[in-house]
Amino acid sequence: MAIRLKERFEKKFDEEIRFFKGMMQGPKTVGAIVPTSSVTAKRMASVIDVKSGLAVLELGPGTGVITKQILARGVPADKIVSVEYSEDFYRRLVEDYAGVNFIHGDAFDLENILGSFADQTFDCVISAVPMLSFPMEARIQLLEDLLSRIPEGRPVVQITYGPVSPIIAKPDRYHIQHFDFVVRNIPPAQLWIYRKA
Repeated sequence: MAIRLKERFEKKFDEEIRFFKGMMQGPKTVGAIVPTSSVTAKRMASVIDVKSGLAVLELGPGTGVITKQILARGVPADKIVSVEYSEDFYRRLVEDYAGVNFIHGDAFDLENILGSFADQTFDCVISAVPMLSFPMEARIQLLEDLLSRIPEGRPVVQITYGPVSPIIAKPDRYHIQHFDFVVRNIPPAQLWIYRKA
């Protein structure tokens, strides 16, 4: 028991060190001060409809906390397509999560980086892209691209640390729903869901 606790502590510490290094190397590409909490990650993964048989598109997996919860939800590794911008995070994710389809690239350029997954329909999108670091027009374009890749009615879930949706309302194009406020996250996290209008 003590050995397992020690291993968990060491792994968590290692994740936080990697995260901090990533933040120092590219502060605009990392949207938080520590990795997403497992409570937040589990809540984000809860939107997945495992019975759909469709793959899940994950953006900004970072250290893999959300990826781990997607797997725990029952999604097979080969049914996860995950896009990571940081090369360091990407290399570690490939080591830590065998079988997951990790892609090293820019979430704002999905058409060019998804390769064989470009024409695939996904069940939903789980995003930890630091939206507040990008211009509003780029955020809207990304959201609309994501909504075109999932069935009508299915969600794009986005984490943010601001008090309001990181993407402005366009009621004729998409609907915004406040999904949750997770206090057990540093900093406390807001979760938003977007669906096609």
